[in-house]
Amino acid sequence: MISINKLSKKYNDKFVVKDIDTMFSLGKVTSIIGPNGAGKSTLLSMASNLTNSDAGEVLIADKPLAQWDSADLAKRLSVLRQSNNINMRFTIRELVAFGRFPYSQGRLTKEDNDIIDNALSHLNLNHLQDRYIDQLSGGQRQMAFIAMVVAQDTDYIFLDEPLNNLDIKHSVDIMTTLKKLAVEHNKAVVIVIHDINFASNYSDNIVAMKQGELIKSGTVQEVIQEAVLSNIYELPFKVQEIDGKRISLYYQP
Repeated sequence: MISINKLSKKYNDKFVVKDIDTMFSLGKVTSIIGPNGAGKSTLLSMASNLTNSDAGEVLIADKPLAQWDSADLAKRLSVLRQSNNINMRFTIRELVAFGRFPYSQGRLTKEDNDIIDNALSHLNLNHLQDRYIDQLSGGQRQMAFIAMVVAQDTDYIFLDEPLNNLDIKHSVDIMTTLKKLAVEHNKAVVIVIHDINFASNYSDNIVAMKQGELIKSGTVQEVIQEAVLSNIYELPFKVQEIDGKRISLYYQP
């Protein structure tokens, strides 16, 4: 489990994240939601040691984040950032193989290649593995980056807006894969996401933020409520339950 205690970050004396308390559990998908500027990506970045916090503490498996060696941390926690720009020309398989670097240091073993094969299979990329990244559609490219994270085979997987600019099919494929990773492989999957209904349908827990503060953290049933969402987004929300899933309506005439 990752435990976040009173985590804060300031830029120019303004809080972008303030006194956040939450946790990310193994075997669960946790979505972080909120409007632009809520501090979602900053929270994820601090929890993964990519950004220093000004106050508070992050515990990974009961050990403070500051005490983790970077090489050991890379075997426990993987991160897919919002922007992934690669200037060199790689095939999908070569990209996914980067996920094994914390273990192989570039010298791939049979075990590494087996894990790469499994990651490609998870994302249904086997038939495309020899194609170059610049030959792919946006959805295929995002699937390849997620396969790289899957190949890293960590207990904790952080993804910052993995559904950006994807069509519905690729979004469903990715969220289904991430849910399987959490449930079948006991991983803690944490996602910054804007689509409320994807968060509701594929998450176990939701962290809702606004202007750097935690508004509500809990199960889907606890967070996906009309009053909570209306407060966060400053829009009238209507929440309906369909086949046991909470669907949010927020369209105005």
